[in-house]
Amino acid sequence: MSQSPLSIPLDRSSPVPLYFQCAQEMERRILSGELPVGTRLENEVVLAGRLGLSRPTLRRAIEYLVDRGLLVRKRGVGTQVVQPRVRRPLELSSLYDDLCQAGQQPRTEVRKLAVEPAPDPISVALELAPATEIYVLHRLRFAGGEPLALLHNYLPTHIVELTETMLMDRGLYEILRSAGVTMKIANQTIGARTAGQAEAEELWEEAGAPLLTMQRTSYNDVGRPVEIGSHTYRASRYTFELTLTG
Repeated sequence: MSQSPLSIPLDRSSPVPLYFQCAQEMERRILSGELPVGTRLENEVVLAGRLGLSRPTLRRAIEYLVDRGLLVRKRGVGTQVVQPRVRRPLELSSLYDDLCQAGQQPRTEVRKLAVEPAPDPISVALELAPATEIYVLHRLRFAGGEPLALLHNYLPTHIVELTETMLMDRGLYEILRSAGVTMKIANQTIGARTAGQAEAEELWEEAGAPLLTMQRTSYNDVGRPVEIGSHTYRASRYTFELTLTG
């Protein structure tokens, strides 16, 4: 895609740094589609001159957007807009809800919906008797028309009734909330590994590509476990985000 001449209004009397004003406006245009994926920016000298910025200030704005996964620098090509990563906060929410809030147009393919005896580790984690029948869910979640995550979930059958249509049209946590289940707290572990051949094909990645993983056990408002999730995400399209305070 050809270069896109940019004109960005900057308030030089504002306490907000110029690089951040520039980065925020470019981010807004990328997320809104005004700067579509593949758009190539002008070189830094031309763009800095047009915006009335020094090259270090412009470079800092571009680096900020590169760090956020919105721009990429390619040797021989320049700086281009790329498909934004999904940035998910570390809080008790579902991927479906987060994607809807981010305007990412989630879509779900249900690969498996079955009632099966729980394996021992799952029955222990869900505080069920050995071999109690549970729901076993395997889903492929899409965002913006591309596969984003492989979702494996296990939950007791007595807390909710599930159908394939429900899982295609709604997020699991929304379904649980509608059934009167109040999600209160979760234990969650974040990790990373490389993609095997089968999951790489499902996620449109190369075998050996980096993947993010999440293991979660969620509890209701009386402290009973209601769901176990084992999810795998494309690291090229997805990040976890958390806020630390001191």
